[in-house]
Amino acid sequence: MINKIIIEIRGGAGGDEAAIFAGDLARMYHRYAEIKRWKFVALDSSSGTLGGYKTFSGEISGEGVYESLKQESGVHRVQRVPATEKAGRIHTSTASVAVLPIVEPKEVEIKDFDLEVTFCRAGGPGGQNVNKVETAVRILHKPTGIVVSCRSERLQHANREKAMEVLRAKLFEEKKKQEVGEISQIRREQIGSADRSEKIRTYNFPEDRITDHRIGKKWHNIEKIMDGDLDKIMEAFNK
Repeated sequence: MINKIIIEIRGGAGGDEAAIFAGDLARMYHRYAEIKRWKFVALDSSSGTLGGYKTFSGEISGEGVYESLKQESGVHRVQRVPATEKAGRIHTSTASVAVLPIVEPKEVEIKDFDLEVTFCRAGGPGGQNVNKVETAVRILHKPTGIVVSCRSERLQHANREKAMEVLRAKLFEEKKKQEVGEISQIRREQIGSADRSEKIRTYNFPEDRITDHRIGKKWHNIEKIMDGDLDKIMEAFNK
């Protein structure tokens, strides 16, 4: 059983509202992790409007976390009147979610000379020490072009290890895709292009309804679900 994952969330179509929705999803999974008593650590993010995220990555660890959240990978669509909308019109926006299992170092071979590691000041929350010392880590895997970063820890070496965990997870995902010979197709199935038409789930606020398009299930009380009450959705995938 895999008990540690990386979750990545990216704002898609919809501009500022997409970033706000990505932030809502990040908070939803954070609240769910708290309810399940899992550990949730924000690794890196780029901020958007009104507390949203253009990109967000985090680590969630706890018993059964991958089995519970693996079906969350895909494009999530929201329909609502944004806080930035003055005319009261309903907008449709998207955010993509990718759930990657963290694997042991022995599962993926990474050579030191394939890495380009840079450090910078973390910035943001964490106190003056974080801002004065170059603790944030950015790693480029030169053969694949994959870039990962982490700024959650106070110590440089701790951020480097977290970033390496993310890199191993991404390389393991790529390895699995290569084994089946359908890299681009599987990537599209995982997170899509974040286009409005590519969706696994729709969050319709005016009608207080969440619909999962893969299993044809619908749930109401959307505000409660967005506050982390996800058990009913998770259970629907385990039946």
